[in-house]
Amino acid sequence: MKKTALIFGISGQDGSYLSELLLTKGYRVVGSSRDAQMSRFSNLVRLKIRDQVEVESAALNDFRSVLQVLKKIRPDEVYNLAGQSSVGLSFDQPVESFESISIGTLNLLEAIRFLEAPIKIYNASSSECFGNTDGRPADEFTPFRPRSPYAVAKAAAFWQMANYREAYGLFACSGLLFNHESPLRPQRFVTRKIVNAACRIAAGMNEKLELGNISVERDWGWAPEYVEAMWLMLQQDNPDDYVIATGETNRLEDFVDGVFTSLGLNWGEHVKTNRNLFRPTDILTVKANPGKAAQKLGWKARYKMRDVARMMVEEEKEGWEKL
Repeated sequence: MKKTALIFGISGQDGSYLSELLLTKGYRVVGSSRDAQMSRFSNLVRLKIRDQVEVESAALNDFRSVLQVLKKIRPDEVYNLAGQSSVGLSFDQPVESFESISIGTLNLLEAIRFLEAPIKIYNASSSECFGNTDGRPADEFTPFRPRSPYAVAKAAAFWQMANYREAYGLFACSGLLFNHESPLRPQRFVTRKIVNAACRIAAGMNEKLELGNISVERDWGWAPEYVEAMWLMLQQDNPDDYVIATGETNRLEDFVDGVFTSLGLNWGEHVKTNRNLFRPTDILTVKANPGKAAQKLGWKARYKMRDVARMMVEEEKEGWEKL
């Protein structure tokens, strides 16, 4: 029988790519939005799959709303990708960030427990939970030390998932995803900001790209690959949590260089540092050990940082050429 997947946060980068993947696997895909009648679902339109996806109105911070949509759709799998998704924005909106991520996850878990339905649930956790690891690669046993309101909320949601798995036997998994990018990223994310500005400069616009701390180090991967790891977690015999990353760490400066070099530009001539863009607290170095995902899921990233920079530039240039 055809499986049904319910995706909370379907309109975002990961939700859209996950929808595309699940459709190729023969799933019935249903997505939620606070107001499905008014939402544009532009990413689904961009991927040319909007007409293949059903949508329902639901708000994760409203328990009754969550319960209703679960009873109506009766999904086999639930993917929780909703909630505030920007680390920087969470410093300006800490309460909204915590409620949308942590309370939303708790409502979803409690609704599934209440229904006593055999629903498998995936939760989008984050490498931000680890904080600084003093240069050691983070794995599934690395202690959390969150350094932003966003990371605190993600850490709380992670432990809620683990608690419901252990206390009530739910098939509940969290993916500790490191940075994963694509052309579907909103421009408030630094990678898309860099790509967009570099393409404007290459097109002849006279401007400077202002960035914060470009010495920070991150593990950047390709988002369309990472959604496959999400799906694989729910196909296992037993629920578990996994670090999902490339295993390669680069400075933000290296990402900037990769973007500008692919356009034949010297980034040093076009980029300046703005200390107002520094975060109150930040993670300087991020390293990951995705060995468990490779061993148990058979998942390994094919694309690394410079591949990601090049592919994002290629798609951005296509968009400019169509204007």
